[in-house]
Amino acid sequence: MSKVIVTAGPSYEPIDEVRCITNFSTGDLGVRLANALSRAGFGVFCLKATFATTRTEVLGCRELPFTTNDDLHRSLVRLAREHRIDAILHVAALCDYKVSHVSDARGTRQDAAKLESRSGALTLALEPARKVIAGMRSYFPKATIVGWKYELNGSRADALAKAWRQVREARTDACALNGRAWGDGFAFCIPPDQVRILPDRAALIQFVPKWLRDLKAGKA
Repeated sequence: MSKVIVTAGPSYEPIDEVRCITNFSTGDLGVRLANALSRAGFGVFCLKATFATTRTEVLGCRELPFTTNDDLHRSLVRLAREHRIDAILHVAALCDYKVSHVSDARGTRQDAAKLESRSGALTLALEPARKVIAGMRSYFPKATIVGWKYELNGSRADALAKAWRQVREARTDACALNGRAWGDGFAFCIPPDQVRILPDRAALIQFVPKWLRDLKAGKA
């Protein structure tokens, strides 16, 4: 049985022990893709964020929770070590930044377990968080890897350019693109230059299992 990893939902990065920054993501699409792959006969690991709010149940998959980008990275490395993974669909909406430190209005760093609400204005210093997709090829050298781009700014052409850049830089096998910059539906970008237009989520969920089966059979 081919084994597939699907990541779903938003990671978070802590501010203190009770607060965090995160992304707007329910995890619903990732869970639905995982379930569709399971129904199609794949062995699926669904790495679902603890902050995912979707009410869609994970069915027929092994569900593994994750929290931060680093936590997801550790889970992926462990799965790479313990299993032969044939494909990864990286649908999760991960944080681009994490909190480096917190300062008060006088510039004094605040590192209490719970920052006091009476401290007045606080400044969060952000630094880039781990780019999980950038390391995937190194620990899944033979897997089919599909990245994701959710783009709001710029034109349709700008969004496509960012999708192709992700494919090149992360050495992935495809990129699914959606968001306001693209418009309705999804673009499924397959090197060297194929763009498969999928009108909605249902079409994407139907397309992906067949595409993976055809890849394995040498038909894609």
